[in-house]
Amino acid sequence: MLSPERIDARMRGWYSLLAPLGIPPAEIYQVFDELVVAYSQPHRHYHTLEHIDDMLRVVGKLASLADEPFAVQLACWFHDAIYDPHANDNQARSAEWAERVLTGWGLAPLAKRVAQLVLATRHGDTAAGSGEPSRDAAVLLDADLAILAAPQARYDRYTAGIRREYAWVPEEQYRLSRAGVLREFLARPRIYHTTRLFEEGEALARLNIERELAKLEGTEAVRV
Repeated sequence: MLSPERIDARMRGWYSLLAPLGIPPAEIYQVFDELVVAYSQPHRHYHTLEHIDDMLRVVGKLASLADEPFAVQLACWFHDAIYDPHANDNQARSAEWAERVLTGWGLAPLAKRVAQLVLATRHGDTAAGSGEPSRDAAVLLDADLAILAAPQARYDRYTAGIRREYAWVPEEQYRLSRAGVLREFLARPRIYHTTRLFEEGEALARLNIERELAKLEGTEAVRV
């Protein structure tokens, strides 16, 4: 959970991002508040404001690699705006939300680009070999998956959060499903698209995933 100070800092960043476009301040703050409410829902334990905060820091680090860093920042905010662990259309609904808001502000071309970026975070599409992502999508996807290369304690906190979000799934089923997802990541030629994230985090991400797989497929039950 983000501290009030960090939420306030992100609010200022959100306002600075949109104010130059001439959007009324009241509308800027209203959408920010709606996003904060969405990311603070009680069923979220990983897909929270902390995740957005982490992603925005990575996007800032990779900004020079994006063609439209402005669009990537907006896509960060919206990519998990709708998050229901029981559903399989979260990215589509999140993209619709982004497109609706930005179109309402008279930013239709930008709305389309942001919606496309949000849809790109359906990582399974890339894993299935749908082609190389755009430069902007590469930055966004790497930011979304940066957690895989986190230090061990942070990675373990991430996996515990994911398990809590899927607490309704029986243990054996969860272990099988989660292991399948992780094996898909390991099967990729590379997890990270950008050279910087690849060089900084690829080896650690694979080590973390392999360690989690050993736990999932071992004799000990996953801690919930």
